[in-house]
Amino acid sequence: MGKELRTILFATNNLHKVEEANAILKDCGYTVVPTNAPKLEIQSEDLVEIAVYAAVTAYSMLREPVVVEDAGLFIEALNGFPGPYSSYVYKTIGVHGILKLLKDIENRKAYFESIVALAHASGVVVFRGRVQGMIAESARGTHGFGFDPIFIPEGSTKTFAEMNIEEKNMYSHRARAFRRLCEWLRNNSV
Repeated sequence: MGKELRTILFATNNLHKVEEANAILKDCGYTVVPTNAPKLEIQSEDLVEIAVYAAVTAYSMLREPVVVEDAGLFIEALNGFPGPYSSYVYKTIGVHGILKLLKDIENRKAYFESIVALAHASGVVVFRGRVQGMIAESARGTHGFGFDPIFIPEGSTKTFAEMNIEEKNMYSHRARAFRRLCEWLRNNSV
């Protein structure tokens, strides 16, 4: 019988994020469980500021260790847009809107950045993950969520949406941030 995993609350309604995080955190003896606590976000151009505010607010409501993850897609030819506004941009113009903005633009360089903030009784710790890549010419794949169908990570020819979760976690910004959280959890208790 395997060792029982310890749980940490995850302030998100995005079950894709929960699945990706759990695939990483099981290696350090933890699992995240989504909570219905509202993830209150501030408007900011700084992902760290957004994630820390949301984590502190969630912790103040729950009084239990809680993780918040915030991510952005930063496109070089668009001066970093949509960045911290990625969720809103996805909801309003979507994947095809981004492709339309990049029509006839040769520079397709972009990166995804993820900030994981863990709020607990002793404060907040922040973990960052980033993956360089490029924007595809067209949407490809059916896995994942958000801008996954148009992002090709460096070292691959597939978009995130063409990868299963294990393959995506080999490259992804979120997996890198959660791996750093996992390393921290191995040496600290919450």
